[in-house]
Amino acid sequence: MNIAKRLATAAVMLSLVFAVLFFGSPWVVFLFLQLAVVGCLVEFYNLARRRKLHPRTGPGILMALLIGASFIVPGLSLGLCLFAGLLLMGFYYVAVTRTVESAVQVTESIAVTVFGAVYVGLTLNFFLPLRQEFGVSAVLFLMAVIFLGDTGAFLIGKAVGRRKMTPIASPHKTWEGAVGGWVTAAFSAWAAQAVFLPRADALSAVGVGLAVSLVAQVSDPLESLFKRAAGVKDSSNALPGHGGILDRVDSLIFAAPLYYFLLRYLWNPGG
Repeated sequence: MNIAKRLATAAVMLSLVFAVLFFGSPWVVFLFLQLAVVGCLVEFYNLARRRKLHPRTGPGILMALLIGASFIVPGLSLGLCLFAGLLLMGFYYVAVTRTVESAVQVTESIAVTVFGAVYVGLTLNFFLPLRQEFGVSAVLFLMAVIFLGDTGAFLIGKAVGRRKMTPIASPHKTWEGAVGGWVTAAFSAWAAQAVFLPRADALSAVGVGLAVSLVAQVSDPLESLFKRAAGVKDSSNALPGHGGILDRVDSLIFAAPLYYFLLRYLWNPGG
């Protein structure tokens, strides 16, 4: 592992993310998210092709962008965008399927194309309402909990891990590491609440931190399953020293929507 390359890439990525998060208008944040969604989606479809599946990148990206549009265009509902995406997908496959051989592939092609569009196009876009409705501090709280929790899981698992947690998806993940990650996430949530959300209840913050960390522990191995099925270590080499874009955001894919719903319906981080 090239530590210098890894650190340099991390510094550039974090600088860009923080610049967009702190200073970007809603449309700048939205466009940044769409770039991430498209990058993740291309990587996901490339993984699927390694298993001889047949996703259609163009229609998938269009559907993901339609889903994303529902997060920023007033009056454009998510339900309408999902329906429009599915309708366009139907038109596309009816138009391009001309042989018996291609017809055999239609079911699995539609399934993997639509799943990919929803898997990243729906989930990652929740960062926009998180930032707009609850502020930059709420997003920083989530990032601290997830990334520090992941770091704790890695370090503790490496030091004392013995019992395999997900041997097929992630052979190196252990139950000891998972518990260490949850404990680290709890302490991270307590510290992040004091720094970023001082008006919020500390005990509730720890509970939210544990919940999103638990979901992240599922989100990460799921992406690893896709890579294991494809027979690769990383989703791509787009980020030197870090693998692919999908590799960097895998823990956030399910954690971000859950965190948004917890803030909207159960926890008021404003105190």
